[in-house]
Amino acid sequence: MSLKVVIVGGGSSYTPEIIEGIINRHESFPVNEIVLVDIKEGEEKLEIIGQLALRMIENAKKPIKLTWTLDRRIALQNADFVSTQIRVGGLGARSKDERIPLSHGFIGQETNGAGGVFKAFRTIPVLLELAKDVHEICPEAWIINFTNPAGIVTEALLKHSPHKKVIGVCNIPFNMSYSTAEILEVPADDVKIEFVGMNHFVFGRKVFVKGVDRTREVLEKLFSAGLDYSPANIVNLGWSKTFIEATGLLPNPYHQYYYQTRDVLKKDLKAFKENGTRSEVVQKLEASLFGIYKNPNLHDKPKELEGRGGAFYSDVACSLMDSIYNNRGDIQTVNTFNNGAISDLPNDVVVEINCVITKQGPKPISIDPLPTSVKGLIYQMKAFEEQVICASLSGDYHDAYLALVMNPLMADEKKSKVVLDELLEAHKVHLPQFNSF
Repeated sequence: MSLKVVIVGGGSSYTPEIIEGIINRHESFPVNEIVLVDIKEGEEKLEIIGQLALRMIENAKKPIKLTWTLDRRIALQNADFVSTQIRVGGLGARSKDERIPLSHGFIGQETNGAGGVFKAFRTIPVLLELAKDVHEICPEAWIINFTNPAGIVTEALLKHSPHKKVIGVCNIPFNMSYSTAEILEVPADDVKIEFVGMNHFVFGRKVFVKGVDRTREVLEKLFSAGLDYSPANIVNLGWSKTFIEATGLLPNPYHQYYYQTRDVLKKDLKAFKENGTRSEVVQKLEASLFGIYKNPNLHDKPKELEGRGGAFYSDVACSLMDSIYNNRGDIQTVNTFNNGAISDLPNDVVVEINCVITKQGPKPISIDPLPTSVKGLIYQMKAFEEQVICASLSGDYHDAYLALVMNPLMADEKKSKVVLDELLEAHKVHLPQFNSF
């Protein structure tokens, strides 16, 4: 029986993660064909990744055919799963997303604030075209979207593409579970967290270890000195005892941008002056990684990839594909339509929530209403996300302006226009829908 996975954005430095994940699960998830796809600008990296992936598969002695191509439509033939991990405009575009807001005194980050808005503007039209191709060429395939901002992009695809077999994934819930296990000094598989919210704005409401509620213990330990609770791409600032006790919730690392905005901005401006933007740091890291990837004696994913900030990607994406394929009925945290799981939110908005994973897709698990302590901000963030999608599709200047003004990290009616105009000009080549403004 054929089982084919297509990785769109195959030249990404993250690809060895998903190759490793497929290899490690081959007995239960017997993939026999992988195709890596990229665009002309990524051809050199695609070749390097392709050669490394071949060595990894050969070293693991798995019967997997691997090829790579710039022709997406050919790659999609007979695909069962399509993983997306693209970055429209590359790291150069990310640098602009970070540098321009910072130059005006706002947080510059690739998935939050103005930077996240423009990443969505560039990405949504491209992935809508991909979803159209998938629906035409391999209509039964599942799109597993890892492309950020994952929640916004997934909602755009589910609402506005003909293809409805779309699930968004993020490594942050997995990272939170893993970090919580370290805090409690228990195996990660024993930890189960009830998540509530949206991608990069999700909270942990309850923490269970083998069915025992240990939420209070985790919260008490979280603000203890020396605990690091962040992935490689976010510097941990820690959480105050007052904040944790007042909310009674487990925050995720991205909440620092919203609840510690001044401190984060101060830190980012300092780092910007000393080392450049995070994108520029990542470009140096990527150059080093691809130098390592070229080594013909390298047959495994190198440890250095963990510094890229994408740790656990393979576990998240591959566990999801494995569970769909095997109709496992296990519980995973994904981005999908709410469908009544959170009664405070509409059915047709995407949330990041625990779901039962079946061959028909994710089934959201109903939970209590939103906690009062975060309900208002979640409403605001969801309205903002919907406005971003609206602007991405309309190409209307005023829609784009509203998206920035509605974002809590901007919320400045005059400066939002300045930042908007500069970013529109900087990204003009990748924003054809806005070129008439």
